[in-house]
Amino acid sequence: MDDKAKTGRRRRQKSDKPNPTDIHVGARVRLRRTLLGMSQEKLGDAIGLTFQQVQKYERGANRVGASRLFDLSRVLGVPVSFFFDDLAPASDAEPHVGLAEAPERYQADPMLKRETLELVRAYYKIADPHIRRRLFDLAKALGKSPEPG
Repeated sequence: MDDKAKTGRRRRQKSDKPNPTDIHVGARVRLRRTLLGMSQEKLGDAIGLTFQQVQKYERGANRVGASRLFDLSRVLGVPVSFFFDDLAPASDAEPHVGLAEAPERYQADPMLKRETLELVRAYYKIADPHIRRRLFDLAKALGKSPEPG
């Protein structure tokens, strides 16, 4: 008997892509961990995992169970709902509608890039609020300027 006949659900094969919801949750784990400046190893130690297991969660290759999600929320200092923020709602008829482009969306989202997170961390390390505000105004002005050429 195959897996589907036994359980009513088909098990994911090695060649199958991760579930878009798992990718979303993993990306949110990575986002929060990186915003805190925490390594995968440090997060893994805090919840009793290896850094490789944290990597698999962050890629969506492994699903995060409820108790592990609770542990992650505690260590990362966010409510469990944080991991589902910005997740497109699915219809009953098609459970993955709106999620099919999840991997592409995360690759294109500048808020999930390491460069963005490092920039934000460096910005908040500027002790003088006046200098920080001037840098903010400069960045906004540069963002509005037309492309050279």
